[in-house]
Amino acid sequence: MAILLCTLPGGGPNFAAEIKRLAPDLEVRIWPDVGNPDDIDFAAVHFFDCKEFAKFKNLKFVASLFAGLDHLVKDPGMPKSVPIVRAADPKGDQLMNETAMMHVFRHHRHLHEYVVSQAAREWKPRRPILRTDQRKVGVAGLGQIGLPMALYLKGFGFDVAGWTRTPKKVEGLQTFHGKDGFGPFLARSEIVVGMLAVTAETENIFNAAAFAQMPKGACLINLARGDIVNDAELMAALDSGQLAGATLDVFRTEPLPKEDKLWGHPRITIMPHVARMPSPRDIVPQIIENVRRAQSGRPLEWVVDRAVGY
Repeated sequence: MAILLCTLPGGGPNFAAEIKRLAPDLEVRIWPDVGNPDDIDFAAVHFFDCKEFAKFKNLKFVASLFAGLDHLVKDPGMPKSVPIVRAADPKGDQLMNETAMMHVFRHHRHLHEYVVSQAAREWKPRRPILRTDQRKVGVAGLGQIGLPMALYLKGFGFDVAGWTRTPKKVEGLQTFHGKDGFGPFLARSEIVVGMLAVTAETENIFNAAAFAQMPKGACLINLARGDIVNDAELMAALDSGQLAGATLDVFRTEPLPKEDKLWGHPRITIMPHVARMPSPRDIVPQIIENVRRAQSGRPLEWVVDRAVGY
């Protein structure tokens, strides 16, 4: 019985050590040193060419080492019979919480606008200065990472609401859902944090129509996937003054090409996909829990619904 690891460069030994700490009986093989393919029962991967999974006849699940899942869900080589499972901490991700909090506070206190003023040597105070309970923040996507993030921001006093594809009630949190709820969600949110998976429904969901429904001077923070934002229409909304600022940590093409116009926009903060970099200790326990479940014949946890993409 063995698990196959395919990590970002240099990550294999650290993940292997944590797996051996929690599951000494589980043999670890680091791609491309597979050995006998028939020994591979589980796989945990960052990027991977999914057609290679066809070699592993006994594969019981594939765990994504990324928070996002589109690299597996959208790969035509991914065997339909093999479950894809998440490996994110079910309690949320503290690094993502901190990143969201940092950028929400930046936009809350207009730091993005002061950067523009400094470049122009303008002394231009922004008024009024609001308390956190006077600032309406919206988190689009209340999944395994988005929901704890929304509650974390609420803990700092922000007036937080969430939007989801299907109804989701959360005690103490105003929630909206579906196409009919997206407009009202945007209309009440002065700072929106994108935490949506990429699906046919969410690709380019943040577009000109969406920006027009947000309060004038609102801000967008995208920590999910670059595909959920229409970049050209975002820049147009910033240029018109409909939006005051944006922070982008994710992009359609990464690294972001040097010639991309996003780099030079004065009201966009570019972050090189650094919102989170979880350690093996953060996510290996979830992988091992599913290993034990598979061994005992119990249902797997955190299984991806490929029909909806997450």
